[in-house]
Amino acid sequence: MFSNGDKILYPMHGAGIIASTCEKDILGETKKYFVLKLSYGDMEVMIPVDRCDDVGIRPIIDKEDIPPVFDVLRAESTAMPSNWNRRQRENAEKLKSGNVLAVAEVVRNLMRSNHEKPLSAGEKKILTSARQILESELVLAGGKELEEVKRLVEEAVY
Repeated sequence: MFSNGDKILYPMHGAGIIASTCEKDILGETKKYFVLKLSYGDMEVMIPVDRCDDVGIRPIIDKEDIPPVFDVLRAESTAMPSNWNRRQRENAEKLKSGNVLAVAEVVRNLMRSNHEKPLSAGEKKILTSARQILESELVLAGGKELEEVKRLVEEAVY
């Protein structure tokens, strides 16, 4: 279980620090929530404590786990389905998995695809989400500023 001050990843929103816990009464049912202060932007998200496993909440990676992420970003792009719908579904599933290496793969492939030919609106949205998720975790894990992490990701991909 997590507690205040823990650094965690919420797969569809990114990494942050648990600022507090609170109880809310919603539809006559009182539930306990973590208040997650995301490291990307100035946003807080409330996560039901009893749903953490269901939504894939996990501790952020350790500093020693950062080099393999950059290895994925530097690696050759992997083949993506030519059908945009299947491609979008696969990328969304990788983001939902919460696996930092899978998210790095999505970032790498979509950034390179966008460099060659502009992405569709849907793929741009997935790329934006994937970068936010990846970069927010790297900020907390590596103790670097967001702008530096963004620069390092770009350098690794291109």
